[in-house]
Amino acid sequence: MQRSTFLEYGNYRYLKVSALLAALATIAYVLTNPAAGHYGGTWLGYTLGSIGAAIIFFLLWFGVRKRQYQSSAIDLKSWLSAHVYLGTLLIIIVTLHTGFELGWNIHSLAYILMLIVIFSGFYGVYAYLRFPRLMTEKMGEDTLENLFLKIGDADLQMRQITLLLPDEINHAVLNASQQTQIGGGFFQQLSGRQKNCPTALALQKIQQAGSHLKDEQAKINRELYSQMLNKQTLVKRAREDVMFRARLEVWLYFHVPLSIALLAALLAHIVSVFFYW
Repeated sequence: MQRSTFLEYGNYRYLKVSALLAALATIAYVLTNPAAGHYGGTWLGYTLGSIGAAIIFFLLWFGVRKRQYQSSAIDLKSWLSAHVYLGTLLIIIVTLHTGFELGWNIHSLAYILMLIVIFSGFYGVYAYLRFPRLMTEKMGEDTLENLFLKIGDADLQMRQITLLLPDEINHAVLNASQQTQIGGGFFQQLSGRQKNCPTALALQKIQQAGSHLKDEQAKINRELYSQMLNKQTLVKRAREDVMFRARLEVWLYFHVPLSIALLAALLAHIVSVFFYW
């Protein structure tokens, strides 16, 4: 039986709560007709703003709560489900709070930061639902550490085999052993590729050299080709695992700092509202 995700927690409890609050806010917005029009300074604007601010503080607390967690996985799933659906609810609540009015001020900055944080969170939901499953499917019972060991063993065996082959093949195999990267820089991790991969180049070199070798060297070259092909498969699997991990975590490098910026902008927004009240 397939396990339910945090989105389905409690039979979509927080989706239902969020949908109800969104409906009530929308109905209230439609049914009220302030003399000065809808904006954040009406009674409804203050009410929606207060609800929105409370939700934001609650969601920001989740980040602290998650790092201090000592409770069950079920409780964490509950918090995460609420985090996702209430965060989505903010789009409606806070947009109605603004009365669809934006300008070059701290209030609009807080609103825009909120939207960026929410949409970065949408990517986080996608990442957590997709990449752990792909990592399990690709790795099976292997771990990244096991793949590193297998790649190292393959390099050692191939370097011993190439002692009986021409220098150009020895150089290609040695270069593949020393220069092949798994991980690398930021964008290389996200792409899961290495430009001009030494292992791929060595594989091509071995294949090309095979047409010029004879007898025992040709036999050894075929064995070397098979082992290099196996190494390429191992390297690809390791790079994919690193790539999935990077794509699973990269959004946090935007989501967390922007959340802190949102908190600062929200506090400035609240202070300015009460200062000019």
